[in-house]
Amino acid sequence: MIEDSKISYVELPGQDLPATKAFYSKAFGWTFTDYGPTYAGFGDAGLDGGFQADPEAGLTKPLVVLFARDLEAMEAKVIASGGEIIVPIFSFPGGRRFHFRDPSGNELAVFTESQ
Repeated sequence: MIEDSKISYVELPGQDLPATKAFYSKAFGWTFTDYGPTYAGFGDAGLDGGFQADPEAGLTKPLVVLFARDLEAMEAKVIASGGEIIVPIFSFPGGRRFHFRDPSGNELAVFTESQ
């Protein structure tokens, strides 16, 4: 079980998804699960993650994703602690999440699994 408030996933830009997957597979033995033509989750890397190739997603640097059992409560806690919500809660296959910016300008996300 994923622990609340812990890093659970990292998304990386993957503009050339086939080449990116081939590189990480050959160099490090990572495995992949495709979630459509512009997203591939990776495994066997020590930490779960994925490569985002959709230019409309605007991912230009790594995105650290934290876990929360109660997404709305965590969103409120982020705001109360001085974080800025930059992408409100939205659904995606497997769960829901939001993105925020910390006081240093770093973008992170928090997700919860589908019930």
